[in-house]
Amino acid sequence: MAGGAPEARQGEAAPCAELLHETFSVCPICLKQLPAQRVRLGQDVFLRKACPEHGPFQTLLWRGQVDMAQWIGGAEERPLGPSRCPEGCGLCPDHLQGTCCVLLEVTPRCNLGCPFCFAAGGEGPEPPLSQIEAWLLQLVEPGKTLLQLSGGEPTLRDDLPQIITQAKAAGCRYVQLNSNGLRLAEDPSYAQTLAKAGLSFVFLQFDGTEDAIHERLRGRPLLREKQRAIEHCAAANVGVTLVPTLVPGVNTHNIGEILRFAIAQAPAVRGVHFQPVSFFGRMPCLPTDAHRFTLDELLVAIEEQTEGRLQVEQLLPSRCDHPLCGFHGDFLVDPQGRLVSLSGPGRGGSCCDRTAPEKNRDFVGRRWLRPPKLETSCCGGDLRDMGVFLQRVKSHGFTVTAMAFQDAGNLDLERLRRCSLHVFDEGRLVPFCAHYLSAWRP
Repeated sequence: MAGGAPEARQGEAAPCAELLHETFSVCPICLKQLPAQRVRLGQDVFLRKACPEHGPFQTLLWRGQVDMAQWIGGAEERPLGPSRCPEGCGLCPDHLQGTCCVLLEVTPRCNLGCPFCFAAGGEGPEPPLSQIEAWLLQLVEPGKTLLQLSGGEPTLRDDLPQIITQAKAAGCRYVQLNSNGLRLAEDPSYAQTLAKAGLSFVFLQFDGTEDAIHERLRGRPLLREKQRAIEHCAAANVGVTLVPTLVPGVNTHNIGEILRFAIAQAPAVRGVHFQPVSFFGRMPCLPTDAHRFTLDELLVAIEEQTEGRLQVEQLLPSRCDHPLCGFHGDFLVDPQGRLVSLSGPGRGGSCCDRTAPEKNRDFVGRRWLRPPKLETSCCGGDLRDMGVFLQRVKSHGFTVTAMAFQDAGNLDLERLRRCSLHVFDEGRLVPFCAHYLSAWRP
């Protein structure tokens, strides 16, 4: 991706800027906490802030393709005051949301060198199995925890099956593997081994249906490997959710094709989880507004690129996190390969509902986990028959979700305080975007 001027030093707030909301952020250079404002200029919404040492900054948040106020609804109930975030993060008393998912890094190693990666490293020691077992005993709430095993690339550990077994023994309700899929593709028996150990489902890095996309984002053509990984997981009855990182000019034109590919792979593929590119960890250049792909752009692109078969109204703002953090849509794939929406009407509700993480875990479990045995009656029949419909929902449930991670340019501490995706770090649970936050170096 071509470089450009960073989102910095773009001048003081113009008189015509409409103030929408006051919050707090950080300086992208020194990460010092700063007062910040969401302002509207024309249709676009920006986050503005000024560091006494490094000057003013402005970052694009929203392009006005969806009404932002309607999307947020009543989520922002009170003004945000100064807090100890992000340097003091660890689910301090200022944090407003419980834990839905816990991410545990089991290795810094990786077998790809992607230009975009929140895990910038590849450095540092790999924790021994005994240390991971001790961490699991600390972090697991028996019968509740949804654990994401991440890295690096977790499948580089030969003892990954033992880690999964230990996680289930500690009481994890679900164990998810975040993976690029290369080892799953290479070894047809590997997914079977992980399934026997207790693996629930796989978050598979999948950036598009064209090899040129994989070459740009991952350094080599990978489409066939991704397809084999899906096939091997299907044979092991392990559900797969595809996870595209969306980068303007690289794969944002391919959103509709990704969805069509995923739907055609149901019930092996359980959904698509889009992640608009964020600039933390490893990144090829400092971002400009042209490098951003906003959440509202994604919503509209999904509708346009599916020719209206999937509509914006079927995708609902997150209630487990802040509405600007993501969305979810609940569907089933009918016998003709079409999506049928299961999402209820309305966009109301509070994102600070303390029961939201548990509800979200239940949602994830129902949709991403494949049932032990597919009923033959669910493969056809009339969906107006309640028995057929319920079996089809169970066997062919499908989700369309998104998570817009924050970086040093667009970090909003109000959003951070409502995060439910937490990284286990030296005995603490830390909001994802705080854990991976990294300063920009001009």
